[in-house]
Amino acid sequence: MVKLRLRENESIGDAVKRFRKLVEHAGIKKEMRRREYYEKPSETARRSRRRAERRARIQRMVAGS
Repeated sequence: MVKLRLRENESIGDAVKRFRKLVEHAGIKKEMRRREYYEKPSETARRSRRRAERRARIQRMVAGS
């Protein structure tokens, strides 16, 4: 949960910028985009598997150099 307290003599614009940074850092935007549409469990597993394969391929390339 993101909490923001307005600092003394802080403009609304600066507070909004700080809030956006906090939301981005907390991963809330990414989570919202991920939950925007329903994703079948098979699609979730497929995406996870592909990400793992890509990581393994990169590791093999780095280790082979």
